[in-house]
Amino acid sequence: MSSFNILNKVNVNEYTEKKGQFTYLSWAWAVRELLKIAPESTWKIHEWGIEGNTQPYMQTEAGAFVQVTVKVDGIERTQVHPVLDNKNKTIESPNSFQINTSIQRCLAKAIALHGLGLY
Repeated sequence: MSSFNILNKVNVNEYTEKKGQFTYLSWAWAVRELLKIAPESTWKIHEWGIEGNTQPYMQTEAGAFVQVTVKVDGIERTQVHPVLDNKNKTIESPNSFQINTSIQRCLAKAIALHGLGLY
């Protein structure tokens, strides 16, 4: 059975968290479950800028974005995620904590593209 089919069968409902009006799956739990099923999985946090002066987010007129690629069994899936506040509103000038939070949310979503909690 493929990693996608195995991950897709995992019921994540009891591991979600409510934050305001939104329901989230913990990035740490998602990583643990992924590595239990596909321990060779890797991920990459994309960076922008000039070599020697890069940053883990891209600033645009529409706001800041992060991007994460997760590789499972040789298959790469990439997720792009805006840097948002706790009300899911765009942050025009994000700080390092807000960028890190968005990277972790993006990681969880990229893992979902491989089946975990995709339903």
